[in-house]
Amino acid sequence: MTEDELQGLIAAILPAIDQHGVVVEEAQDQDVRLRFPFRPALLGPGDIFSGPALLGFADTAIFAAVLAASSGRSLGMVATMTTTFLRPMPATDVVAIARVIRRGKRMAHAEAWLFDHTPVEAVLHATASLVLTPRAT
Repeated sequence: MTEDELQGLIAAILPAIDQHGVVVEEAQDQDVRLRFPFRPALLGPGDIFSGPALLGFADTAIFAAVLAASSGRSLGMVATMTTTFLRPMPATDVVAIARVIRRGKRMAHAEAWLFDHTPVEAVLHATASLVLTPRAT
C-alpha cells in the first residue's frame, strides 16, 4: 500500500475528529510513519501537548498500521489499549511509528511509539489488541 492510498483510506474511513490532520509519511507492509502537525489549540496545561490528543493520535496510528498490514481489507476495532506517557511532549509536530506485531484471522496486536518532530526519544508508547473486521468496499 502506498502512502497516498493509506492517506485516502484514513480520510474515507475515520471521522474528521479522529483524522487529526495526520500526514502519512511512510507506509510499509507492517509499519507506518505518521505526522500530527502541531496547532496551538492542542496545548494543554503547562504549555505541553494535550494528553488526550496524543492518545487519539496513537489510536489513529495503530488503526493505520492495521490498514496497511491488511492492504486496506481489514479494520481494527480496539479491544484493549495500554498507554504509557514517557515524558512531556513539547509544542511541536508529533511523529508516530506504528506497527502490527502479530496478526491472526480475527485479532491483531500492534504498537505505536510517539516522538517529538524527530524519532529520537519517545514521549508515548501504546500497545493495543484489535478485533479485525472486513472493510466494506
